[in-house]
Amino acid sequence: MQSNAVERGATTGQAFDDSGRWALISLALSMLLSSLGISIANVALPSLAEAFDTSFQRVQWVVLAYLLTVTITIVTAGRLGDLIGHRRMLIGGISLFALASGLCGAVSSLWLLIAARALQGLGAAVLMALSIAFVRDTVAKDRTGSAMGLLGTMSAIGTALGPSLGGVLLAAASWRAIFLVMVPLGVLNLLLASRFLPAGKPTGKGGGFDSLGTLLLGLTLAAYALATTVGGAHMGWPNVALLVVALLGVGLFVMVEARVASPLIQLSAFRDASLSGSLVMNALVSTIMMVTFVVGPFYLARALGLNAALVGMAMSVGPVISALTGIPAGRIVDRLSASLVVIIGLALMTAGAFVLVVVPTSFGVAGYVAGIAILTPGYQLFQAANNTAVMMDVSPDRRGVVSGMLSLSRNLGLITGASVMGALFAFASGTVDGSTAHPETVAAGMRVTFAVAGMLILAATVVALLVRGSVANAATVKE
Repeated sequence: MQSNAVERGATTGQAFDDSGRWALISLALSMLLSSLGISIANVALPSLAEAFDTSFQRVQWVVLAYLLTVTITIVTAGRLGDLIGHRRMLIGGISLFALASGLCGAVSSLWLLIAARALQGLGAAVLMALSIAFVRDTVAKDRTGSAMGLLGTMSAIGTALGPSLGGVLLAAASWRAIFLVMVPLGVLNLLLASRFLPAGKPTGKGGGFDSLGTLLLGLTLAAYALATTVGGAHMGWPNVALLVVALLGVGLFVMVEARVASPLIQLSAFRDASLSGSLVMNALVSTIMMVTFVVGPFYLARALGLNAALVGMAMSVGPVISALTGIPAGRIVDRLSASLVVIIGLALMTAGAFVLVVVPTSFGVAGYVAGIAILTPGYQLFQAANNTAVMMDVSPDRRGVVSGMLSLSRNLGLITGASVMGALFAFASGTVDGSTAHPETVAAGMRVTFAVAGMLILAATVVALLVRGSVANAATVKE
């Protein structure tokens, strides 16, 4: 009934009625919480190492446990939403996230904190996957881009808010406060979701849950994620062995999915050039965006000689611009075709990457900020358009799993960017330890890394043009 009200509101000139507006606020808060869960913990790592009297290598698992759990479970979370109902699954995920946040703030040992963070990551996987899947149940079709832009904005706000909010809470209270602050936000989100999200019905078809496929996918993703994170810059035989396991896991997963009656992921979906291309582009673009977080701090501190406060201010420019441009990007998608906006966004990202190759050398901090100011709006345009293009016409019984695949491709891109592009920067700089590298070599490393990033975005642009041509040809054939 609420969904019908949404559509009626749209047809009478409103984007959505009051129920639809509050439902969208609930989805936006879900995205905020899931991204805040990532960013707020980083600032507390030194305090956690001191509180538990342990090494940084151990305490960093407080962050890794969350990221790995999200990556491993996000597709499964989306599929379960298709089977048991998006509303029921999202409410369960919000409840789990709030409960796990409370546990994080109450534990007495590091390993219990890591376990609680993994549980929190499981809840976050549901929030990420189902928030995007729910958009088509909440807003009219011609407002999908605006809704996707709002979710992108809230994700950026969560990323930008985490370090500053975490710093304030650490100064005013203790490390426990950075987790406990998410409990009331989770409870508020739970109340909004329970009251305003349209009920709907379970939409999964074909009966059973693909337990074997789910297990294989989880193990494969775990092997890949560990291969790219364990050991940091020191990649050795364990990393190679894990990559081999991941490759074998992909092969076994494909074999199982081709044979089961109700697969976790329908392999036939990858014959759709639009979906396959969107997932590839999403992974490439996320890989590139991670470069700004991996390379940026070293360049600003070592090559430009900025102190920690100024580095923090310069690094906050990207998230702030993301927060300001997400909603306008969504509105542009609603006015133009999503496929066209994808290309525009990638063109801006390409320009921004190559500006970062050339301009900072001559203009310092101003040149760096200028490059980020071009790159970031392009990213928001791409995200809003790509998510809209993928989710616009997905059947209700596959929205959860497709949304999960979108989020998975993004997470894999972020993980790959942190490892591969970080290794490229270290190689181009001629040192493994960025804190002791000479300013000239750091600057050279940044130029090489962003030059490669620009080439990868050009590759994504080629994929976008091929997808657009394929869709146009398909439409011509139908006519």
